[in-house]
Amino acid sequence: MADFPQSISTFARPRRLALLAVLAAAMMPSTADARAGGYDGIWNVTFATTRGNCSSGYSVPFTVTGSRVSSAGGGRVSGKVNRGGTVAVQVSVGASHASGGGRLAGINGAGSWRGIISGDQCSGTWQATRT
Repeated sequence: MADFPQSISTFARPRRLALLAVLAAAMMPSTADARAGGYDGIWNVTFATTRGNCSSGYSVPFTVTGSRVSSAGGGRVSGKVNRGGTVAVQVSVGASHASGGGRLAGINGAGSWRGIISGDQCSGTWQATRT
């Protein structure tokens, strides 16, 4: 009879390890979940004007949550980022408005923009860093 509890223990140990492995895998985010939230956070976006008479070098914080891009302070910002990092954004502050697109990857991003800023038609590039 002394061997009976030991045989149950020996039988149960591999099953417990298998159960723990399954539970650990279930708790980890799936690849799709990781990609969907892979760009979440606050991004500091710096704009450079390459055409037009608009100021250059100003920075604006954007927030990415899932696939949505929104303002992290000042102005109205709306946009989307897909799983591959392609981003499209519209920004408006008072009568000024612009749209832009590009790509986020890791903690950096870059792209181009165009719009009407204080009555002037301008375009340029942007660079982003996740903080």
